Amino acid sequence: MKLTAAQMDRACGVLIGSAAGDALGAGYEFTFPAADLVPQMKGGGLGNFAPGQWTDDTDQAVAIARVAATGVDLRTPEALDQIAAGFMEWLGTDPADIGIQTRTVLRSAGVGAASMTAAAYTVHAQNGRSAGNGSLMRTGPVALAYLHDPEALVEAARAISALTHFEDVAQEACALWCLMIRHTVLAGDFPSFADVEPWMPHPERWRDLLAAAETTEPGEFTENGWSVGALQAAWSAITHTPADGCAHLVDALGTAIRIGHDTDTVAAIAGALLGARWGMSAVPAAWRRILHGWPGITAAELEHYAVLTVRGGTPVRYGWPLEPHIDYRKEQHGTSALAQHPYDDGVWLAGADVLDDLPAGVDAVVSLCLTGTAQVPEGVEQITFRLIDEPAAEANPNLDFVLLDAARTVAGLRDEGRTVVLHCVAAHSRTPAVAITYAMLRGVPLAEALPGVCAVLPAAHPNAAFRAALARIEEGSAATTGR
Repeated sequence: MKLTAAQMDRACGVLIGSAAGDALGAGYEFTFPAADLVPQMKGGGLGNFAPGQWTDDTDQAVAIARVAATGVDLRTPEALDQIAAGFMEWLGTDPADIGIQTRTVLRSAGVGAASMTAAAYTVHAQNGRSAGNGSLMRTGPVALAYLHDPEALVEAARAISALTHFEDVAQEACALWCLMIRHTVLAGDFPSFADVEPWMPHPERWRDLLAAAETTEPGEFTENGWSVGALQAAWSAITHTPADGCAHLVDALGTAIRIGHDTDTVAAIAGALLGARWGMSAVPAAWRRILHGWPGITAAELEHYAVLTVRGGTPVRYGWPLEPHIDYRKEQHGTSALAQHPYDDGVWLAGADVLDDLPAGVDAVVSLCLTGTAQVPEGVEQITFRLIDEPAAEANPNLDFVLLDAARTVAGLRDEGRTVVLHCVAAHSRTPAVAITYAMLRGVPLAEALPGVCAVLPAAHPNAAFRAALARIEEGSAATTGR
């Protein structure tokens, strides 16, 4: 499905927002944090996770996303078999943390989706219930596979939930959350129940449950180890957290974690919908830098899975994200550049062709455009940002945050003693905009930083939207510091 730049950002936000919530909540699982806690991505928890490491929530979502990214219909027996095989592959790694119900099903299942679904039924028959939150926490990728078809979305969400969770309420919770994610990615705003009602089984039940979450404080949903309680906790956290632009994503994840108990799962569920609303660009780079988990991947691969899923397995322009090297010299982008930042000679400002021959000592790259999967040399850290060089407001809904986040990332790298390349395609608009923001963070006023950066990049000309954002950033800094 072809999406706008903003919609694609939001689609990527589903997987990365969920993984971020998961890793953020991991260190607080089965605790009841203080009301004033500001969660940190500290690791620890039941699985003694590393900082930024996601848990079983995202592990299982990855098993689904890998299949969805090939463009297959997830409802087919072949696709369900592949997902089931992914779950079993993951189980074979002896995960540090796995839900009791999911573990019981997987350990008793044979080969294939039919065997796994039968095992889920047996567990349900033995216990009389099977509506834990373990299938809801992983369901985000299903929504991305069916942005074009809500009826198929419901069928797929239920079938994938049923691999481990037989009870209808668990399957319906997955369908509802996926429908809400779908609406939010496409519309750019959270849904009302009326927006998803036409496709929901038992709509009267779910209308009332969502309404209860909207009118009840998040802290009341401490019984969140089952699908309904977890869904209500996530929705209550989202709707009760004041929305201050894209900062709502971070703030609402904090609200979700402060509810306590199954903190990583509630935050993973909430993060999928928050990412669908605010986009990957709203997930702080400080989190994305350290996000990682099974099967040895990072946030970059989650972004790739999301892009390929919504496009039915086909790459975007330049063959990204499947192309190992993108050669922008094939197009007429004007003269590229390479220069040291006028206010910090440990930062190089460049076009994308610098990646073919990095200056000596460079050990970090901040990319503001698409790059090939093997374009940055091994051993050099790369942090990417979604920044579109277009003046239309809808191209970069979180523009001010992205400019600041990229500049703060450069500052953080420099504070670590790193030598940084900051680049876009040809250093005409995006690179100077972030370089100017970085100078402002270091105390250089905009009136000096803009001509200073442009002087070392003769073709530099930040577009009108970027210039307006720079002015707002300086105004905001002055208001905060009293300058």
